[in-house]
Amino acid sequence: MRIEQEHLNRVYRRLEEKIDEAEFLMRDAVKRGQVGTPGALAERDAQVFRAGLHLNRLNSEFEDFLFGRIDLLRGKDGKRGPDGAYTSVEPADDAVRTDESGGAHGEIAETLHIGRIGVLDSDYAPLVIDWRAPAAAPFYRSTPVAPGRVVRRRVIRSKGRRVLGVEDDLLRPDLTATLDGGALPVVGDGALMAALGRARGHRMRDIVASIQAEQDLVIRAPAASVIEVEGGPGTGKTAVALHRAAYLLYQDRRRYAGGILVVSPTPLLVAYTEGVLPSLGEEGQVAIRALGSLVDGAEASGEGYDTPEAARVKGSSRMPRVLRKAARGALELSGPAGTGPAGTGRAGSGRPVGGPPDRLRIVVFGGRVELDADELRQARQAALAGTAPVNLLRPRARRLLLDALWAKAGGERRYADPELAAEARQGFDEDVATEPDFTAFLDAWWPELTPRAVLAAMADERRLARWSRRVLNPREVRLVARSLRRLGPDGQGPLSVHDVALLDELQALLGTPVRPRRREVDPLDQLTGLDELTTTADRYAAAAARRAEPREETRTEYAHVIVDEAQDLTPMQWRMVGRRGRSATWTIVGDPAQSSWSDPEEAAAARDEALRSRPRRRFALTVNYRNPAEIARLASRVLALAMPGTRPPEAVRSTGVEPRFAVAGGDLAQCVRGEARRLLAEVDGTVGVVVAMGRREEARRWVSGLGPRVVPLGSLEAKGLEYDATLVVSPAEIADESPAGLRVLYVALTRATQRLTVLSGERDEPDGDGVPDLLRED
Repeated sequence: MRIEQEHLNRVYRRLEEKIDEAEFLMRDAVKRGQVGTPGALAERDAQVFRAGLHLNRLNSEFEDFLFGRIDLLRGKDGKRGPDGAYTSVEPADDAVRTDESGGAHGEIAETLHIGRIGVLDSDYAPLVIDWRAPAAAPFYRSTPVAPGRVVRRRVIRSKGRRVLGVEDDLLRPDLTATLDGGALPVVGDGALMAALGRARGHRMRDIVASIQAEQDLVIRAPAASVIEVEGGPGTGKTAVALHRAAYLLYQDRRRYAGGILVVSPTPLLVAYTEGVLPSLGEEGQVAIRALGSLVDGAEASGEGYDTPEAARVKGSSRMPRVLRKAARGALELSGPAGTGPAGTGRAGSGRPVGGPPDRLRIVVFGGRVELDADELRQARQAALAGTAPVNLLRPRARRLLLDALWAKAGGERRYADPELAAEARQGFDEDVATEPDFTAFLDAWWPELTPRAVLAAMADERRLARWSRRVLNPREVRLVARSLRRLGPDGQGPLSVHDVALLDELQALLGTPVRPRRREVDPLDQLTGLDELTTTADRYAAAAARRAEPREETRTEYAHVIVDEAQDLTPMQWRMVGRRGRSATWTIVGDPAQSSWSDPEEAAAARDEALRSRPRRRFALTVNYRNPAEIARLASRVLALAMPGTRPPEAVRSTGVEPRFAVAGGDLAQCVRGEARRLLAEVDGTVGVVVAMGRREEARRWVSGLGPRVVPLGSLEAKGLEYDATLVVSPAEIADESPAGLRVLYVALTRATQRLTVLSGERDEPDGDGVPDLLRED
C-alpha cells in the first residue's frame, strides 16, 4: 500500500500542475480578448473553448480514477506507443530464464498503472494509462492460461487521495519474478474476488477494474454493423454495454460525433447506471434513455401503468395497422373552430355536430360554387391515396380542393387559349387559396393532427373498434380503449411505457409540417456588414435561452445504438428504437431466459426488421460474477421450469450462506418489515424488496421508515439491478402475473450479491421448511 500511495501522491501532484496550466490558459485568453478586434476575439474564443474542455475533464476525473496496475516482462521489441508504454504483447524469448533446478525466473521490465484518463509526467513518461488505450488491454485480457507479458495484476482501491487497499492476481505462479532487485510481492485473495465482494450502492459501480477476458473482447470488438451479446444474470451485460460506449468514443470520436444512444428498459436502471460513463472519462457524448423517455415531450409515469393484458396488445406487431387507420380516421373528427358560417363572405362551410365541415361554398366568376359532402369525401380519399404522412398530405388535399372548385366552376371551358387558361388558373388558385375563409375551412377539414390527440381519440371504444376491425378482437379493443381513458381530449395525462411507443409510431405516420425558419437579424450587423461575430459568452447565453424555450425537435438519429436488456423490448419498442439507428452501428445485449415479453419470436422478428440486413457478430458471456453459487443454484430451478434445457451462467464464488426461506403469517406487511430488518443487519449495502407489479404501492408502505438502504420495487422494475441482499415476496404471485412470469421470477431471484430471502405467501404452498413449491427440487 505504501508504494501505491506514493505513486498516487505523485499523480495528484501532476494533476494539480495540469489544472494550474489550464487555469493559466483561461486567464491568458481573457487578456487576449481585451484587444477588441474580431481576430483577437476569435482567437480568445478558441483558446477558452480548448482550455475549458481540458479543465473540465481534469476536474471531473480528479476523484478515484486510479484503480489498476500490471507488472510486465520485457517484450519482444522495444517500440513504445503514443501513450508511452511498450507495444509488445508477448514476452521476449529470453525474458524468462530457467535455472539448473528447472525453476523459471524473470525480471519485471515495465509497470503500468491503469486509470480513467491518461496522465504523463513532465518528461512524457506514463504515470497513468487510460483504460481504453491498447496498452491497458492486458489488464483485462490476461489470464493464467494466456498471461502474455503480465506477471502480476493489481486492483487498487482508493478514496480521494488515500489508498485503502490492494488485491493481486499472480498470473504466472510458476515464475519467480523480481522487481528492482527484490522479490515481487502478492497481496490479497485475488483482484476479481475483491471487486465482486464490495457492497452495492444505489448507483452502479463501474467494473473497469474487474472486467474479465470474455467481457473485454466485447468491449473492444471492432465497430461492425451489429454486435449481439447474450449472457445470463450477473455476467456484466450492462457494464459491458456502457464500457463499450466509452471505448468506441475513445477509438473513433469523429465517427461517433453523431452521438451514442444507450437504451435501458426502466428509469430505475437509467438512474443506476447514469454515473458510470462520466467516471470512465465520457460525458455529453452518450445519451442514456429509458424506453419511456425516448420521445421528446412524452415521459412514461408510474401513474400510467398498463395491465399485463393491455401491455401485450399495445406492444404487439399488430398495432401499426391499427395506428395507421387511426391516424387517417382522426381526420373525420371535428377540426378546430374558426370556419366561417355558410353563406357569409366569399367562402363558407357547414359542419355537422361532432364532425368536420361537410360543405364548401365559394363565389367565383360572378357565381357561387359549392362542393357537397360526397365531393369532399372523394377529394379526401384521393389525398389519402398518397403514401406521405397524413400532415404532409395537406398540400395535396389543398390542391385537390382547388382542382374540384376550378372544374365545377367551368374554368376549363371558359378559355380556349391554353396559355390564357393556365394564367387564369394560376390567378384563381392564388385568389381562393389566400382567402381567410378558405384557409379556415382547410384547417377544419384537414387539421394538423398531433400524436397525443390521435391516441386520446382511441379511447373511444366504438371508434377504436372501427379502426381495428379484423386486427383486434372485441376484448383487446376494450382493454386498449379503457387504458387510454386516463388521457384528456388533447392527449395530456399519464402515459405508460407502451403508450410512448404508440406516440412514436403515430409521429411517423402523421409527420410534422415543414415550417420555414426565420433568422433574426441584428440591426448592428446591417450597419457593420458583419454577418456574425459572437463571443463564447454570447453563445452560452444564446444556448441557455434556447434550452429555456420549448424544443420543437430533438435528436432522433444516432451514430451508435446500444440496447440493454434487449430481450424485454416489445415489437413496437423495437420499431421506436430502430428509427433512432437507421444509419447506426449497434450493440445489443440481453438474455432470452430473462425476457418479460410473452411472445419472444414476435419480438425477434421486429428486431430483425429494425436491424435490417446488417451483418452481425455474436458473443456469449458465461460467467456469473454477481450471485454466490448458493443463490445461483436456487435460481436455476426456476430457469429449468421457464426455459427447459437452458444452461445458466457459472457462478465463480461461494459465500457458504444458503438462501433463507420464511412463511408469512397473518400480517404480510409485518413479515416483510421483519425480514427486511434482518437483511439490513446482515449486509452493509442495499436491500431490494421485490414484489409482484400489482403490489408496488403496498410494498412502499410496508418498508416506509426503514431508511434509504431498503428499495421496494415491482418485479419488472428489478431487471438489470443488483443489491447486496434481496427479499422476494410470494414467488407464485410473480410467476402468475403474466405468461412470462417464470422468467420474471428468475430475474427477481438473481438480484442479490450476498443474501437472498424468499417469503412465501398464501399462494406459494410452502413445505415444512418454508420452501415454496416453485423452488423445491424435483
